Amino acid sequence: MSRRTVLLAIVGVLVIAAGATTFVLVRQGDDDPYAAYCSEVEKQRAALGDELSGGPQTGLIAALPTFQALAEKAPQDIEDDWKIVIDHIQDLQKALDAAGVDASTYDRDHLPEGVTEDQRGAIDAAATALGSPIMQAALGAVQQEARDVCGTPLSL
Repeated sequence: MSRRTVLLAIVGVLVIAAGATTFVLVRQGDDDPYAAYCSEVEKQRAALGDELSGGPQTGLIAALPTFQALAEKAPQDIEDDWKIVIDHIQDLQKALDAAGVDASTYDRDHLPEGVTEDQRGAIDAAATALGSPIMQAALGAVQQEARDVCGTPLSL
């Protein structure tokens, strides 16, 4: 290996190390824009795990207030992702409310009395949207942010 190659490699390592040190210093400083969010993630972790254990639709609806609390503290880089998550869950909640049914007892194959086909269609569309690629990407982004920036998963 030539002397120039070794020097370039050393400079590269020093630049990377300096960047990592700067990141750690910024993360630990008083002006840390992620501190409030990471604190909220840690605070909400156990509750979120309990809420999500209810299943895909009912768990997400139960977790909506927790998601909203996290979104309020979210750093700017994932605000749009949190908006997608919350909007999709709220759409399902609104469709269920409009039909006068509860997510935990709703059975699309055996519609409760008074639920119309249009209401079932709205519920189906909102429930399907929860599994959409855009929703899955948004959920993945907020989970990845919690792991990467806060060093913890969103739930237990």
